[in-house]
Amino acid sequence: MPEAPKGQMLLRTLAMPADTNANGDIFGGWIMSQMDIAGGIMAKEVAKGRTATIAVNSMKFIQPVKVGDVVCCYGHLERVGKTSITLGLEVWVKPVLREQQAQEHFLVTEACFTYVAIDSNGNKREIPKDYSI
Repeated sequence: MPEAPKGQMLLRTLAMPADTNANGDIFGGWIMSQMDIAGGIMAKEVAKGRTATIAVNSMKFIQPVKVGDVVCCYGHLERVGKTSITLGLEVWVKPVLREQQAQEHFLVTEACFTYVAIDSNGNKREIPKDYSI
């Protein structure tokens, strides 16, 4: 298990009771949506404009997220193509309300998302060659 997140923090939020599944853990779809928001922020910065999610290439849920956990999404560039951006995304949790938690923070989910740069009409466009993060 990695000891530190890979990439930069893109989003930080709190897991709330309304986001739970039938088991009482945070619903995986909610985690996935937070990752897509975080990745979308990074993709827009790289593309210098609008982007759209075109694929979730992989997703691995490692540990459950509990109500009250601070959820932190991190991202790093894996690939920048002519019109697409592939990001590695991780969700780390800081278990503020859990009792007897040995770790300060830990990895709960990792994924690979791909975004495409789009123009105002929703058509693919080239990513500027001078992108930076």
